[in-house]
Amino acid sequence: MSQLRIATFNLLHGQPLAPDGAPRPYPADPGAPLAEAVAALDADVLALQEVDRHQARSGGADQAAVAAAAMGAADWRFAAALHGRPAPVAGWLPEPSAPGGLRVYGPGETGDGAPPSYGTALLTRLPVHHWRARRFAPAPFGLPLRVAGRRGLTPVPDEPRAALAAVLEGERGPFTVVAAHLSFVPGWNMAQLAGIRRWIADLPQPYLVLGDFNLIGAVPRTVMGGATALERTAPRAQVRRLRTTRRARAAAAAEPRRRRVREPRARLQGWYDLARTPTYPSHRPAVQFDHVLAVGVPRTAVGPAAAPRAAVSDHRPLLVEVSL
Repeated sequence: MSQLRIATFNLLHGQPLAPDGAPRPYPADPGAPLAEAVAALDADVLALQEVDRHQARSGGADQAAVAAAAMGAADWRFAAALHGRPAPVAGWLPEPSAPGGLRVYGPGETGDGAPPSYGTALLTRLPVHHWRARRFAPAPFGLPLRVAGRRGLTPVPDEPRAALAAVLEGERGPFTVVAAHLSFVPGWNMAQLAGIRRWIADLPQPYLVLGDFNLIGAVPRTVMGGATALERTAPRAQVRRLRTTRRARAAAAAEPRRRRVREPRARLQGWYDLARTPTYPSHRPAVQFDHVLAVGVPRTAVGPAAAPRAAVSDHRPLLVEVSL
C-alpha cells in the first residue's frame, strides 16, 4: 500500500523570509518562492492558510493557482473568507464591489479579474468526489498582539475564517479531508473546531482535519473528542452497529460464565494527532499551531512526519505520510 503525503502550510501570504525570520522583498516573479516551497513538499494533499488572491502586497499572484501548478494538483479550491485589502493593524478594508460572504474559486477561474481576496485553499492530486466550503464569522472582539515594527502589544481585530472539505478517493476507498484556519481568539477557535466536526458528520470516514488552529498541545484533539463525541456525530448506521455490538456484549455478560474469553472491544477510535512537532516561528520553532488530526485512520497506517524549513512564511509546513 503506497503512502500519501499529507501537508498543511500557513503561507503568511507567501512572504519570503531571511534565515533569522526577517521579511525579504518579493522577487520579480512574486510567486516563485511559494512555488519552490510547495514543490519541495511533494504533497498529494495540501491545505493552505493565509492565502492571497490578487493582493498588491504579494504581487497580485493567485497563490492557490501557483501552488497547484507547483505540486501538480489535479483539482483544488480556494475559499475567500473575505474580499478586500489588508489595513495595517486595523484589519481589512472590504471591497465595496465584491460579493458578500463566502466565495469559492477553482481551476476554471484563474485570471478572472475578480477583486482581491484572502482565505484558505485545499489542493489534491487525487480524484475528488465532492467539495464543501463554509465561512466562520470573526469574534466580536480582538486581542492585544505583538505586531512587527511596533513596540509592546497592539489591539488587533479578529477576521473571518474559511474551511474547505473534500471527499477524496484513496487506494482503500473514499475519505474526507478538511483544510481550516481558525481564529486566534481563545474559545472562539475551539467552537469553530467543534463546528467542523459536526459539519462533516455526513461525509465518509476516515477524516483528516488539517490547518492552523491557533491551538497548542492536546487542545485540538480534546475539542474534537474521543469515541463518545464521534458517536454523537457519526452516521446513524454506524451508531446502530456500535450499539448492537454493545448490547450483545451486555447480554453475553449476563449469562453464566463457563470460560472467560477476551475479545477486542468494538469501539470507535477517538481523534489523534498524526504529527507532533513545533511549527512556529519558522526560524526557531517553539510551539505547534499547525495540526493534522485524524479519526478512523489506524496508527499503523501513519508513517514519518516532518516540519521542514521553507523560504516563505513564519510557519513551517507540517508533512506526514499516511496509507489511505
